[in-house]
Amino acid sequence: MADGARLTKREETRRENERAILAAAEKVFAEAGFGGATMQLIADLAGLPKANLHYYFATKEDLYRRVVRDIFEIWLHAADVFDLADGPVGGIGAYIDAKMEISRRHPAGSKVWASEVMHGAPVIQDYLETTLRDWTDNRAARIQGWIDAGRMQPVDPRHLLYMLWATTQHYADFGHQIETLNGGRPLTEAEWQAAKASVKTIILRGIGAT
Repeated sequence: MADGARLTKREETRRENERAILAAAEKVFAEAGFGGATMQLIADLAGLPKANLHYYFATKEDLYRRVVRDIFEIWLHAADVFDLADGPVGGIGAYIDAKMEISRRHPAGSKVWASEVMHGAPVIQDYLETTLRDWTDNRAARIQGWIDAGRMQPVDPRHLLYMLWATTQHYADFGHQIETLNGGRPLTEAEWQAAKASVKTIILRGIGAT
């Protein structure tokens, strides 16, 4: 029993350390980019010795790819609503809700992704060419099915997806600008809900979703 308890405690500590490292890495990569970030900066922010980082992640690139993968998987799961919905109002509306919540709760992760892509995706190009391409093809086909069924106006599904990404991620990538224009303070809960409602109304009315 004592050995089991020690193993449980060890595992708990390992998970806590990994969470601390990933949270710190997300913030440092968002602020400094891959090139400007160092394992020492991440270790200092996580409150751990630098050697601990190398125990969990052998290189900075390993850690960076894990941060990118985590935010990407969160985005992929947000798209499950497309498969569960019977029409564009439910599917696209729920997707907007989910993506804006991600921007609200994971702003640093969104900034890491945006910075990487704007620099030509030197580290994660394989994600774009495989997982993201497949995801986009599947979601575009779903949207095209709604168009063919007369549930929304005929628009290019890919450009609709690009618009959804740009709009929802704006609340993370340009959060400082939004706060400045909001009287120098973050959006309140009520303001977030109003923002989501406005975005959904504008987009769903624009595509004539039923």
